[in-house]
Parts: sequence; C-alpha cells; structure tokens
Amino acid sequence: MADILQIRRPASGTEAELAITEATIRATELRQFDISGEPLATFDPGFMNTAVCHSAITYIDGDAGVLEYRGYPIAELAEHSTYLEVAYLLLNGELPNAAQLTQWEQQVTEHRTLPDKLKTVLAGFPYDAHPMTILMASVAAFYSFYPDARNFDDPEARDLNITRLIAKMPTLAAFAYRKAKARPYVNPDDSYGYCHNFLAMLFKQAERRYVADPRLIRAMEVLFILHADHEQNCSTNAVRSVASSGNDLYTCASAGIGALHGPLHGGANEAVLKMLREIRTVDRVPEFIEGVKAGKVRMMGFGHRVYKNYDPRAKIIKKSVEDVFEVTGVNPLLEVAKELERYGLEDEYFVKRRLYPNVDFYSGLIYEALGFPPEMFTVLFAIPRTSGWAAQYQEFITDPEQKIARPKQIYTGSRTRSYVPMEERD
Repeated sequence: MADILQIRRPASGTEAELAITEATIRATELRQFDISGEPLATFDPGFMNTAVCHSAITYIDGDAGVLEYRGYPIAELAEHSTYLEVAYLLLNGELPNAAQLTQWEQQVTEHRTLPDKLKTVLAGFPYDAHPMTILMASVAAFYSFYPDARNFDDPEARDLNITRLIAKMPTLAAFAYRKAKARPYVNPDDSYGYCHNFLAMLFKQAERRYVADPRLIRAMEVLFILHADHEQNCSTNAVRSVASSGNDLYTCASAGIGALHGPLHGGANEAVLKMLREIRTVDRVPEFIEGVKAGKVRMMGFGHRVYKNYDPRAKIIKKSVEDVFEVTGVNPLLEVAKELERYGLEDEYFVKRRLYPNVDFYSGLIYEALGFPPEMFTVLFAIPRTSGWAAQYQEFITDPEQKIARPKQIYTGSRTRSYVPMEERD
C-alpha cells in the first residue's frame, strides 16, 4: 500500500489524500484546498524544507556526517583520487578507467589557455578589483567567445564547453591574482597536472621552471576534491535557477560565482582566520569561549546548515593542514584552532547545540600558508566548485521534470488604489 498523507480542512469540509514519495509530497497537490479564494501553498523562506529536484550527484546525511559523490565516500576520494578524476566522476557518474582519465586530462590541458581578447578585458579592471569580481565578469564573458555554449541540447557542444570552463578557471584565477600583485601573467604549462600548473601560474617568479613540493600539490588536490560539489547549496541553486530560463553554462556559472561571493556562503574561511587572529594565543581561548556563550561574539567555522555532526570534510582537511605546515612551517594560530576545536567537541554548550567544526575552520590556515591573500580564498572555492556546477547544470537541462524557476510570494502591499494627481499629494 502506498504511503499517503491525509489532509482535512474542517472549515470547508475539504479532504484529500496526498501520495508520499521519497519522503515528499507534490506541492502542487495542495492547490486543491481553497483558502479565502486562494489555492493553498507552502511558505518556506530559504528552502529550509523544500526539495526542488531529483539529483544523482551528491548525497549528504547531515545527522550522520556523511558526504558522498555518486555514492563514493568523500574520505576515500580524498585519499585516492585526483581532482580531475573526481570531476569526471561528478560529470559522468562513474570513475574513469586509466584510458578515460588520460583522455580527460589531455582534453582539459588542451583548453587551459584564455582567449587573447579576454586578456584585454582583464587589463581593464582596476588593479585593486576583487578577484571574485574579475572571475564573475570574465566567466560571463566566455559566452561571447564560445556562443556554441547555447547549443546545450547537443551533447558534444555541452561536453566541450564544460571542458573549456573547468580547464580555464585556474588560468583565469591565476591571472586575477597576478594582476593584483602587478606581476606578469604566467601561461599554462602543459607538462604539469591540473593543481601543479595552477600553483605555477600563481607563484612562478624568475626561475625557468616552477617545481612545487608534492605535499603542497596533494593538499591542493584534496581541497579541490572537498569543494567540488555540495548538493543544493546557495550557489548551485543559483546555477540551476539561471539555467531554467535556457541560459548557457558560462552565464549560469557566473551566477554561481556571484552567489558564492557572499560572505554567508563562500567567505566563511576568511572570517575564521580573522577570528583566530583576534584571539591570538591559546591562553585567551577560555575568555573567547565565555564571550560566545554570552552571545557577545560568534564562533566562526562551527556548525552548518546541513551537518548536525562533524563535517566529514573538516576531518580530512585537518590532515592536509599538518602536511602543508611540514613544508611552510607551523602557523602559531594552529594551536588556537586546535584548542577551539577541543571546546567544540567536549564542552557541553557546543555539544548540546551540535556545533562541530566545518570545512571552513581549517581551510583558511592552509590558504594562508600557501601564500594566498584573504580575498583569494573564495576564488579557491570557485575553481573546484565549477565541476559541481557543470554536473548540476548538465543534470538540470536534461531533466524533463524541470521548469523555469518561479516561486510564489505572499503579497503584503496595498491593493487597487486610485491615482492621486501631483497637486493633491501630501
């Protein structure tokens, strides 16, 4: 027997049985209930309890602290895979074999270079422009260079433009970084892998070849894997919403970058670093904790909208912090972070509220150790998330259930007023 939800409205004598499928009901079925001349709807600011799609890409169990890409636990992927291998998985649903991975890596390598005229666009930004602004505008501009992106019903055109975007994002980000530093651009090096090449484009100086420490390359791979996708978050919702009006991948990804740029979404790791600097030393942690309990200050990097357990990405990234500091030297703020984490895991105040460390808690320390200024932190989030956005975009435009996004509203303004001539207005 199918599971049903029985609804009865005594005022009108209306009754209905709504089918429950996958722990949801169809919101449109509520319309059969008439409330003062209006069909019944749900009110859900921020989509706190509304499913907007079927998706086979990322699975999260927030209560259990589980994150899986296409069914693979994030910890196993972070330990064994490269970022491009995970990007292939997100896009295609299966891990590649050796030949498929080699071909995919070659395709990405072929498309790393930016169009020459886009470099002219980059030169027009002020030297102190935020790199996320440059990233957002430049990704949107890609459509001018690759108008075949609008042919998204053609699988070949769609795959080509997904490859282009994933390949060019590190190049674009590195150019934005070096522009702010007033340094000449470094073109991609085809002999390097995805993350090694990114580090070279960022940090190469006068040396003939830039060779990064393998531990730093691996840390970047892990960070990119952890940030590749995270289900229906704010920026992914923006990508899907813009896609719903028939837009190309570049326009949709630009919308995702804009959403990610917000401090409530992509800027949390910068806020963590700021908090750690304000605390400064381990002996000041108890005072800070008392301030948190009194509501005077916020504990950044703890708690998550989805996770009500230890964020599985935080456990992985903590190991990467130690690997990076072996190369760069230990940041004294690491001890402050560990002491805060101890409170988060042991203190009744935090345990009761399930405020566990999230992925942002340690990532800022890694980025700073690698030499990135705080304004680049969100850019380092956007680069790997591109593969997730592309996978979500592809899934959306091939889903026959999806329609143009058009949420309802509850109107609270005035109704049907008569126009008042200028001379009669107060």
